[in-house]
Amino acid sequence: MTTASVTHPQGVAALFRTCRVTGYQVFTPVQKLIVFQAVAAVLSLATGGTLALLMALTRWEAVGLLPPELYYRFTSAHGTVMLVFWIVFFEVAALLFGGTILINHRLKGVAVAWTYTWMMATGAVLTTVMALSGHANNMFTAYPPLVNHPLWYVGILLFAVGALMACCHFVVQLWTARKEGVVAGPFSLVVYALLAAAIIAIWTLLHGALAYIPALLQSLGLITLDPAIYRTLFWGFGHGAQQINLAAMVACWYALAALTTGARPVNEGLSRLAFVLYLIGINMGSMHHLLVDPGIGMHARIINTSYFMYAALLGSLIHAFSVPAAVETAQRARGHVKGLYGWLVAGPWREPGFSSLMISLIGFGFIAGVSGVLMGTMQLNMIIHNTLFVVGHFHATVVLGTTMAFMGLSYYVIPLVMKRDLALLGMARITPYVYGAGLLTLIAGMMLAGKNGVSRRSWDATYSAGYLQVDTLSTPIITFANTLIGIGALVAVTGGIMYVLIMVGTVFFGRPSETPNVGRLGVVASPAGPVSDVTIPEFDHAATRAQAPGTTVAVFVFLGYFVLMFAWAFFNLSRVGWGIG
Repeated sequence: MTTASVTHPQGVAALFRTCRVTGYQVFTPVQKLIVFQAVAAVLSLATGGTLALLMALTRWEAVGLLPPELYYRFTSAHGTVMLVFWIVFFEVAALLFGGTILINHRLKGVAVAWTYTWMMATGAVLTTVMALSGHANNMFTAYPPLVNHPLWYVGILLFAVGALMACCHFVVQLWTARKEGVVAGPFSLVVYALLAAAIIAIWTLLHGALAYIPALLQSLGLITLDPAIYRTLFWGFGHGAQQINLAAMVACWYALAALTTGARPVNEGLSRLAFVLYLIGINMGSMHHLLVDPGIGMHARIINTSYFMYAALLGSLIHAFSVPAAVETAQRARGHVKGLYGWLVAGPWREPGFSSLMISLIGFGFIAGVSGVLMGTMQLNMIIHNTLFVVGHFHATVVLGTTMAFMGLSYYVIPLVMKRDLALLGMARITPYVYGAGLLTLIAGMMLAGKNGVSRRSWDATYSAGYLQVDTLSTPIITFANTLIGIGALVAVTGGIMYVLIMVGTVFFGRPSETPNVGRLGVVASPAGPVSDVTIPEFDHAATRAQAPGTTVAVFVFLGYFVLMFAWAFFNLSRVGWGIG
């Protein structure tokens, strides 16, 4: 990115300050907006994490904490709070950050920004209150003829409209920055990634409106909504929302790689192409939620879960090489050249941003990404559809991947925006490991249980209290899997509490400083923004030897693992008894 030397009007120029750590020009009126959105995100995370612990302790047969009604109530609230509110609040904070600070631009329409911020906050509170009060116990999907209270739909629509306004506002910010000459070249890769996330969000939120407005009318008794139409429109929102997360998560990866090691993309043009592939194919992959719906034509199922999904997969594979290769190149420039992985061993593992980056990157690739492609394959979907394996998959994507990356970036953005030291720095350095260990245990338990047929929605995983006894679900392996879920939730929630304490401590009690202490960084301030503190040679794409040999080997290992998982999944499919003589 080339930021032009722009002379702001005198009254506007007085509203800018220079961050002494990064060199960014910070438009001060946007600071409170970013912090408001971030605090709302953290509160949502704390609420959703508390509900998650209660649900996991219910699934754990040795505890069996909640009665059925409360379990379904809390599960419904947890889905919306975590999949929508926590994620989108943070993403809007990132859009405000990217549309102003990252491009040295003032925020056009501060009053508009506060309007959609309060709309989102009001909608989130209203929706959560209605869910926790027992007026929306129909799960995150709430398929008709199930109906929630009208105020639940009002709340989610208010939030969605506010988020839609935020995305459009971000697009306007970039357009005016170009028009006014604030940015005199291509936008930085992080801003480009945020733009891709905003475009996917606009598409997704419009689907949400098309699903929820008729659902609201049905809850008022004005119409009868066709379930098949609702399901189709809903998954344009429900799964599309996670694709916003994907683009935003990758933006965080590039930002964290730069902040912690000074890394820069090895081929920025190819990384940009990967985001274009997301725009082309990512939302089409939502069809895998409808593979068992009889109303969807076979051609639509095959095209959307193969060609379009594979286009998006190619984009993710590009990032899977580009991000670690950038880190490896930067580390080797620092002199860490011993062996294939000396650069990785010598990485700044004590810094919470770097450990969050690596846990997110590896966890998302090897667990979330591979399992997602397996579930999106029509034949394989049939053996895990609506089992707890699916829940394990999206905890690997939205929590181990996206949430971990968002946490990692917040360790830097919040202190620098607030001009306060990162509170509890020692705790921050171990939090990613605690949170990551808990999530890996939780996900392993969910996937193991789902592999053995445990339903994703049932209060009683073994159906031991059902009218029809199902002995096959009362086995030692399922008991073991549910125990892993309970223990994993306890550890993960402990890590989540640590993170919340760090963020609250930073916002309200962090030591004020013009050069906030956020740990060791791999960048130094410059008039154009942060630059690497070491000289990184240009990546020679015509070289005959791999310049990132460790990453190259890791990529081939990953591809081999990918093939092995596919083979194993089809082997399991071949052993399923379909009851046909």
